[in-house]
Amino acid sequence: MARVPLHYVELRTFCYATEDEKRVTAALETFLPEDAAIERVENVGHHGDRIVVLSARVETADEMRHVLDALGDLERLDRVIGELDERVDENCSLFLRLDKQAAFRGDVRLGDGITLRAKVEAYPAKQETAVENARELLERHRGDEN
Repeated sequence: MARVPLHYVELRTFCYATEDEKRVTAALETFLPEDAAIERVENVGHHGDRIVVLSARVETADEMRHVLDALGDLERLDRVIGELDERVDENCSLFLRLDKQAAFRGDVRLGDGITLRAKVEAYPAKQETAVENARELLERHRGDEN
């Protein structure tokens, strides 16, 4: 199996008082392996409303491949690859925002609601190196899907 040049992948979403927490959890699980642990933290919003932060972090190659398999269904993967200079920061982290409503339906789209942060391996740890590693990973993954 091909090496996964990532240190970890984190996914995070918010469940607002107007949302069903089970549905929001199901949306997050669209991207996660079956046995991934989801951390739940309750907070209070500015107006006193309940906000639950749901997050998960995967660190093994198999777990990260599972997330990448889900991202392989992303209809705008070419757009993401073209925007890697803006999506990878100086700390070698790749950021994507994914549509929470679509994820609940099992669809993978760019949008609002779920934040994905992947720490890209880069030696030396430079943004340019991380961008190239992320590009190779996504292009290779796209090739696996076709």
